[in-house]
Amino acid sequence: MNIHSTGHGSVYGRDYTYSRRAQNGVYLLLLAKSRIRVTYGSRDIALPAGTLFLFDGSSSIRYSAADDYLVCDWIEFDAGGDSEFFEPLEIPCNMPVQFADVGFISELMRNITSEFYSQSSHRLKMTDAMLKTLLFKADEVCRIRDRSQSSASELHYSLLIELREKIYRYPQRKWNVDLMAADVNMSRSYFQHIYREVFGVSCMTDVINGKIEKAKEILSETGCTVSQVSAMCGYENEEHFMRQFKKIVGVTPTGYRRGDSSAEIR
Repeated sequence: MNIHSTGHGSVYGRDYTYSRRAQNGVYLLLLAKSRIRVTYGSRDIALPAGTLFLFDGSSSIRYSAADDYLVCDWIEFDAGGDSEFFEPLEIPCNMPVQFADVGFISELMRNITSEFYSQSSHRLKMTDAMLKTLLFKADEVCRIRDRSQSSASELHYSLLIELREKIYRYPQRKWNVDLMAADVNMSRSYFQHIYREVFGVSCMTDVINGKIEKAKEILSETGCTVSQVSAMCGYENEEHFMRQFKKIVGVTPTGYRRGDSSAEIR
């Protein structure tokens, strides 16, 4: 594997659009950690955070923020002498793949970026090994997703993707299991089962994660008080918000805004 360029935690404003011409054989692995709008071929779609793309270079692409900003990790590479490495993989090229937990993939991309720009004499071997590990992990997720989709109809899968995007886009709503099940016209028990099967987490875990991600965004970009942030993210009790935020992020909302070193960066 030959890495051409890479970045981790890149942040782009609403007015920025990344454009890339077709480059056969040059892959772009893109992990969106916020909502993203992607245009490639004849498709122009907006997708939720936690979306992974592997573009094979066969067509031009453009992507930008679907909201006020875009946060993403990316690696541009070619297969070098490892073209046969891709044959057994089931990662669909030029198709979005949804991840319930982007943490492991993002951490690998962070390590790859750090090693790529280091002066280590082993950096090429290290980045090659880590990139293959990353692709194996993505392949594993895709296989699980395919099994999930074989047990649920394409319609159900599409409805769940749309619901998950709503959960993250509107964290202030009073989401509960009954409301979410009704949104996709499923029974309560079947909805809970298939949601976890498709995304790997419970629906209520996603509700909490959506609130916390929105809270982090507001704390980073505005001067709103903690009480205001709590209300904007759908919490009726400020103390409950502060406890939940610290449990998940590792620091208090105020500490996160200060940029305390123990704060988790996602």
